[in-house]
Amino acid sequence: MRFSRDNSLTLVLLLFFALSILGHALTGWRVETAEALRHGQGGGTLMEYLGSAPFLSTVFENWESEFLQMAAYVVLTAFLIQKGSSESRDPEAPPRDADLAAQARKPGAPAPLRWGAFSRAVYARSLGLALILLFVFSFLVHWTQSARAAGEEALQHGEASKGALAYLADPQLWFESFQNWQSEFLSTAVLVVLSIFLRQRESPESKPVAASHDQTGD
Repeated sequence: MRFSRDNSLTLVLLLFFALSILGHALTGWRVETAEALRHGQGGGTLMEYLGSAPFLSTVFENWESEFLQMAAYVVLTAFLIQKGSSESRDPEAPPRDADLAAQARKPGAPAPLRWGAFSRAVYARSLGLALILLFVFSFLVHWTQSARAAGEEALQHGEASKGALAYLADPQLWFESFQNWQSEFLSTAVLVVLSIFLRQRESPESKPVAASHDQTGD
């Protein structure tokens, strides 16, 4: 089908996502059930686990780091250069997005470009803004659910639980975040550098196989 061909990349990635989060849910539920049984408690149902703080915290902890990585990458590549990388724009190339008011008249140009200067300014940065908002949303859910999980654990041990605002200063929250952030920034830096010297045939994320190492951009 034409639809499947034209959207195959998104469809396959969403399939991988669905399989991964299903595996995350099932294995996490089994771990939580085993932990509850060790403490002489009954394990909850899978549906209860899906709404629990431990599950939601870990899901959004990971989403937070991914959206931070993508937001930083999209914004930083608009200003910074890595010579020879397919992941960098070529500093010698003419500006691609100059005079958007004139480009708005081209056939097929997105409608927001014709709605005025403010609309053009926002739309010209909409990808970075959307990723930043997704990062902020994911961080907020991670923060509140991690605080909820920590509070439930504290009560089980007869300790006073912290409120969400106080938990914002807790090292546990930032330990959970930084352990993911560091891997995202490292993997992105590795991709940027490896794309200078290595190739992947027919991939838009790679330079042409025969391109020189000095060629910047795809």
